[in-house]
Amino acid sequence: MSRQIIGILAAAILAGSLAACAKEPPRPGPNATLYERLGGKPAIEAVVDDFLGNVAANPEINFFFANSDIGKLRGHLVAQVCEASGGPCKYTGRDMPTTHKGMAITERQFNSMGADMQKTLVKFRVPDREQKELLTLLGSMQKDIVGK
Repeated sequence: MSRQIIGILAAAILAGSLAACAKEPPRPGPNATLYERLGGKPAIEAVVDDFLGNVAANPEINFFFANSDIGKLRGHLVAQVCEASGGPCKYTGRDMPTTHKGMAITERQFNSMGADMQKTLVKFRVPDREQKELLTLLGSMQKDIVGK
């Protein structure tokens, strides 16, 4: 991955999303959505920023993103996680099979990316229940991504 991409990712992380997440969020009620339990959009943005940093440092998968518009990718990831977790966002990017067509992503690479996300969730002390729910939601995309 180029130094420029790593620099952009580092700048995004330092841009303040992590600071927004550092404050203790209000505790949601028992019927709260996953989105609310994760801390809403500021927390999701912080998680995505840190996750992208993990991906940039992961030689097993970072080459997939070498020519990506990182800002656009970040926006799509935030919208996907926000929408999938019950938030108000709407993902407007391409569907997963179209996005990953011709990439020949292996199950190992998919799982490596999942490990990068779990590393971020642990870093932010996301409770086990919410980690499991989010990773299950993201893992459900595997059939649309692996081997395409």
